[in-house]
Amino acid sequence: MIALQVGALNVNMNQYETDEAVKLIKQKKVSVLFQFSPILSQILEQNEKTGGDISSLKAIAGLDTPETIEKYQKTTKGTFYSLYGQTEGSGFATLGRYDERPGSAGKMLPFVELSVVDDYDRQVQIGHTGEIVTRGPMVFKGYWKLPEETEYTFRNGWHHTGYQGRFDKDGFLWYEGRKSEKELIKPGGENVYPAEVEKVILEHPAIEKVVVFGVPDPKWKEGIKAVCQLKEGKRLKCQELIDFVGGKIARYKKPQYVEVVSNFPLLEDGTPDRVKIRELYGEQ
Repeated sequence: MIALQVGALNVNMNQYETDEAVKLIKQKKVSVLFQFSPILSQILEQNEKTGGDISSLKAIAGLDTPETIEKYQKTTKGTFYSLYGQTEGSGFATLGRYDERPGSAGKMLPFVELSVVDDYDRQVQIGHTGEIVTRGPMVFKGYWKLPEETEYTFRNGWHHTGYQGRFDKDGFLWYEGRKSEKELIKPGGENVYPAEVEKVILEHPAIEKVVVFGVPDPKWKEGIKAVCQLKEGKRLKCQELIDFVGGKIARYKKPQYVEVVSNFPLLEDGTPDRVKIRELYGEQ
């Protein structure tokens, strides 16, 4: 949009193809690129194979691995800009040169107000992880014909992104992944938030830890699965836990699948490693 406003050339592709992209960068002297992984790594690899010239590419904004970013900057002497954003916030919310604070998502942009809050919408201290919330003229007004979802996301005057992060003492945002409730499960078309199911499961006296996520289901299209770790010395039948949840909340929110495991991966802060747990037990 900015390129159009200042009269710069926009180079568009009907469909992304790496070899064609490398050719266009050289032919059109493309200087700015917005990308998500793995586009940049593919461009760099193709450029090496063909002996092309992408030295015009002086600025790239997006998300990528440190290895790819540093290889790009060394190859072109260009600058990579890391960012955090969301469609509901018109794209970018933070932006910063990668070299300023490697690993961060940059600093807050004008016209955007960001905060990091706990589950009770209280602002957390600097360096602590919480949900990223935002407000301001760049934030959308609501989801189309979804009044309940709109009311929920805008509680207490802030748009709740469903993503976690933290600010450091210099104002750089560090992205920490999704909240569990962002991983919406839709069995039979109903909306089920994993956090709600997990809260109930943790009320059972035999449960030490749990992660809930959606899995393919022949009847409901998407089923609810609970991966649990038991407290030491406790035993539990899967159906017992399913009935326990069904007696506490709406029955369509109870898990169809329960798996009790001893290998329950954790992050450094002691919370469940949701990504790893889904990798280990999501396909079984």
